[in-house]
Amino acid sequence: MASAKGSIFGIVKHTAVDFWHDDCPRMAAALSYYTVFSLPALLILLVTIAGFVWDPDEIRSAIEGQMRSLIGPDAASQVREMIGRSESDTPTSVFTKLLGVGALLFGATGAFIQLQTSLNDAWKVEPDPAQGGVRNFIVKRVFSFGLIIFVAFLMLVSMVLTTALTAVGNMLGGGLSESILHVLNVIVSFAVITALFGAMFKVMPDAEIAWRDVWVGAVVTSLLFVAGKFALGFYLGNSNPGDAFGAAGSLALILIWVYYAMMILLLGAEFTEAWATERGGGITAEEGATRVIEEKKKVTDARAEAESGKEPTTKDERPGS
Repeated sequence: MASAKGSIFGIVKHTAVDFWHDDCPRMAAALSYYTVFSLPALLILLVTIAGFVWDPDEIRSAIEGQMRSLIGPDAASQVREMIGRSESDTPTSVFTKLLGVGALLFGATGAFIQLQTSLNDAWKVEPDPAQGGVRNFIVKRVFSFGLIIFVAFLMLVSMVLTTALTAVGNMLGGGLSESILHVLNVIVSFAVITALFGAMFKVMPDAEIAWRDVWVGAVVTSLLFVAGKFALGFYLGNSNPGDAFGAAGSLALILIWVYYAMMILLLGAEFTEAWATERGGGITAEEGATRVIEEKKKVTDARAEAESGKEPTTKDERPGS
């Protein structure tokens, strides 16, 4: 019989305990706040980068279509309006253009930096305080911008493959049924989502983890994401929680969906950490970072032991870490 350590049950327990003790729901709420307020800048930046290769109108339509399938037509219209308003605010002078580009980059990369911090907390690593300062700040911004380019690339790949599948279906004159094309599109979308999660888990945290452990975590996270997407779509389609917010209902729906996505992402990060620790090659801090060991002391016990003349003992109250 397999021991608890390394068993599927042990990994699931490890994940659940760390998800609770790392306060992932609170971190997901903070991430949702940063993401929603960075969303206009992030969308414009994605459309701009992808527009160098693809027609910007088709990029906007693809984004709107994805949002419509995820959170409904009202929220998709809100996203389209975000993009339209941001693109219509065109600065005139060179200085204001440069200032606008700087603000765009700063806003779009903010959510990724917060995500990196959250993943570091989940995987118990942090940058070395001795190597902080302006250099570290600039490096993180540049790194986050590179990840945005990668997201734009994956979006283009998904669009190209989807268009190719549709074209092949048309060439065969209906030889491929709609159900088969739908299944192929789901497979392509799943592969793109898995690649995105894998890239985040591999390069965003200040930690070193083997690719084989990354892919296990990315696949599990993608499965949770896809399953939860249908569940959340069913919930949003039948309960209409945005109605209670009146005119802000569309924004509330976006916030609900982003919060769900961040919860899944952090749950996947905790699972990846548990898998790497229990069955994989482990997680170590990369160069310029340190491993974090958290300990909680029972103050009452320490005081009692101090009064009795004994050395105070420390008890780690984080099972499964």
